Amino acid sequence: MVEKKRVPASPKARKFARELGVNINLITGTERDGRVIESDIKKFVKDSSLDKNFSPKSKLKTEYQHSDFGDVVIKEIPRIKKKSAINLSYSWNTIPHVTNHDEADVTEMENFRNSLKDLYTGEKKKITPLAFITKALVATLKKFPSFNCSIDEIDDGKMTIKKYFHIGIAVDTEHGLMVPKIRNVDKKNINQISEELKIISEKCRMLKIDKKDFYGGSMTITSLGGIGGSFFTPIINFPEVAILGIGKFRKVHLHTGKELEERIMLPLSLSYDHRIIDGAEAARFNNELKQNLGKNFAYRLAI
Repeated sequence: MVEKKRVPASPKARKFARELGVNINLITGTERDGRVIESDIKKFVKDSSLDKNFSPKSKLKTEYQHSDFGDVVIKEIPRIKKKSAINLSYSWNTIPHVTNHDEADVTEMENFRNSLKDLYTGEKKKITPLAFITKALVATLKKFPSFNCSIDEIDDGKMTIKKYFHIGIAVDTEHGLMVPKIRNVDKKNINQISEELKIISEKCRMLKIDKKDFYGGSMTITSLGGIGGSFFTPIINFPEVAILGIGKFRKVHLHTGKELEERIMLPLSLSYDHRIIDGAEAARFNNELKQNLGKNFAYRLAI
């Protein structure tokens, strides 16, 4: 087997390429002997993100400007949004996204979560539903390892299957969206996960999170439940191959046997990389996740 040529580049340049989710071996270097530098990587990402048949910038050169129609304010795009835009554009333009929508019955999980009390004070324990969802997602990933992988950076005919379970959590901040990782979720209980979610969310909002915490994820969860809405189409957080979108809980009346019952339903939006995952596998993944969020499983998660 002929190995792919490894282009010359400094460790710093290779790290920069990895952070942007770019296969550095696809880049033509401008330095001596084809050495790749950071400016080459930036140009490659920019060129890859733009449709050659449609240049937004060229279309903006019209006869009129926005200011011709009234007062406007020109502001800098926040630094974090600028950085994430590169990765989002690359992901959207290179990954064939498909999104499966479904709903999970989380009535028992919510009843159990709301019944939890502190052993010492007897007061109600405030544990975010996201802690249960994160734990259930890992249980599902264990049965579907292709969701916990990445396409190999050197040889795109291979995929790297991860044996660890580091879950990315999308955190909404005034600076922009950040996605830190909760490490080794499979080895932590609900209380630990809930506390860690609070800590990393606060660090993101205070801009005190370690840069390394944004890398090395298995899969990402992005939630709009605290704001509102139901289904959406989340963009995969490259180099991961799937992302789970969570909507707002809603109460419905379902016929579960002899009578109508009020149930709590959770909207699920699963986006996946169709190069690795097909529709049937995604549907099975959602079915497994619904079971893991459903009746009786919540009790086992809390142990």
